Amino acid sequence: MELVQSWGPVVGFTLLPSAGSIWGARIVQKELPTWYESLEKPSWKPPNWVFPPVWTTLYSSMGYGSYLVWKELGGFNEKSMVPLGLYAGQLALNWSWVPIFFGKHKIGWGLVTLLLTTGTATATTTVWYHVNKTAAYLLYPYVAWLTFASLLNYHIWKANRPKKH
Repeated sequence: MELVQSWGPVVGFTLLPSAGSIWGARIVQKELPTWYESLEKPSWKPPNWVFPPVWTTLYSSMGYGSYLVWKELGGFNEKSMVPLGLYAGQLALNWSWVPIFFGKHKIGWGLVTLLLTTGTATATTTVWYHVNKTAAYLLYPYVAWLTFASLLNYHIWKANRPKKH
């Protein structure tokens, strides 16, 4: 039982971001071969198979980072409210992108959501740096990927806007 108590939080925090993305994955699987494939995309877009392993890695890294912050600050308390609150906010924004972009086909609102996610993730990284540098470093690839995803979303939005006559 002691082993579960010691490993429970690290496993829970590490898996939480991926667990929350399961609903989004179902939406992507439904829309990818139909709606998404019909969109004009830039030539530099990675192949579709790249996204699941990248997101799994990023989600695991950010989840483990959140565990490090939680542990460093002694759990959920007044000191952890801002670092973990920012983290929760960016994670909620992250999870909302798929239903907006893929589910509702709102490419422009998807871009807004990604930009908000990137800003909140950057703020989270900055706050975490003052709590646990390793946790902050674990978010660097995530912020870089969000920046790339925002650029990709922008190009898809721009290429697929209704043409004005």
